[in-house]
Amino acid sequence: MKKFKIVTLGCRTNQYESQAYHDQLSAMGYQAAQEHESADICIVNTCTVTDSADSTSRHEIRKLARENPGSRLVVTGCFAERRPDLVGALEGVTDVVPNKEKDRLLESVFPAAELPEFSIKRFEGHTRAFVKIQDGCNSFCTYCIIPYVRGRSKSRTVEDVLREVEGLIANGYKDIVLTGINIGDFDGGVKEGEAPVRLSQLIRLVDQIPGLERLRVSSIDPDEVDEDLADAILNGRHTCHSMHIVLQAGSNVVLKRMNRKYTRQIFLDTVQKLKNASPDFTFTTDIIVGFPGETEGDFAETLEVMKEVKFAKVHMFPYSERARTRAALMPNKVSSEVIKSRKQQVLRLSEQMAFELREQFVGRRMTILTENLDPSRPDEISGHTENFLMVWIPKQSYGPNEIVEVDLIANTPDGLIGSVGETKACCAS
Repeated sequence: MKKFKIVTLGCRTNQYESQAYHDQLSAMGYQAAQEHESADICIVNTCTVTDSADSTSRHEIRKLARENPGSRLVVTGCFAERRPDLVGALEGVTDVVPNKEKDRLLESVFPAAELPEFSIKRFEGHTRAFVKIQDGCNSFCTYCIIPYVRGRSKSRTVEDVLREVEGLIANGYKDIVLTGINIGDFDGGVKEGEAPVRLSQLIRLVDQIPGLERLRVSSIDPDEVDEDLADAILNGRHTCHSMHIVLQAGSNVVLKRMNRKYTRQIFLDTVQKLKNASPDFTFTTDIIVGFPGETEGDFAETLEVMKEVKFAKVHMFPYSERARTRAALMPNKVSSEVIKSRKQQVLRLSEQMAFELREQFVGRRMTILTENLDPSRPDEISGHTENFLMVWIPKQSYGPNEIVEVDLIANTPDGLIGSVGETKACCAS
């Protein structure tokens, strides 16, 4: 049987697309190669959001070429889009597929074949499935290359999204995440002149699908969380009270230079509105440190927001200059030493704030969806609460993808400790 390998870097949208390639190749009779096996077809789905992402993309391409001599090596994604000349010149690369042709990638490998639909039916290695509802971005933040490599915003139809979610639920998935490059731009993929479908409308429709246990939305900007979207999330049957709302910086001066469309106060008001309606609501976020011109005072404002919100998790990015972006031309670059120092401060504070957040839930009884078995903790299994708190429980007879009611009895730097007692799990379908 012929084999394939897929390496995925970067965002959840890339993860979704790579899973679609996996499902297409599996339907065509190919089998995923094990780590020690060579493959007939290799795909690298690259990222270019930072210099580090570029470097990792090159490394993974070279590694696959070295370990799979003679294979068909197809490279796509944002690094391939930005530097097709460089990628195409790397030894072993046979095809470079631009982002606008991602959903037709396998046509370059099998031009005469009738290919399976580009969609997903499972999410290998995960109990939480990402469903891409939108691609591209119209925001043009001054630091970001993504609008140039992903193109303008475009949405899937509601019918496509609902059909895919129904298929995932039929295959046993209980936790669905609606994802995209900028999901606040979702419009239902309607034709010109037709009324757009709002993200809140899509959430309400997905929320009604039988068998769904949890529904989440991925990264969104605070100014896009209007009253209707907040209502859809707060009052849904299965919508989770946890959101990834992007901060990037706590200083209005920096936010304006970044061309973000909100202020510090809009961010805090959005968070407070959701917490007032649901005190258990939690938040994760993105933060960039060392943006050109960021002063100590600006950075201190970011730390203040972190302390006020107590994020469950912070994704921290040191500023990385990207060619073609306006920020690359800005003066007053922050030194690498200062960026490194600020990075460490954010990491330390984020761990402290997440610990303090979890501490508030010790003594509570909550439901988790079991997820991962960690070889370093063979007697335990981890999962997340509906509001995205990490919990470890005794493994006992539990496997991934089970709904378990637990008593939260202790807090650790790695997450909460749960006790199951006599509570019975709801078995995975």
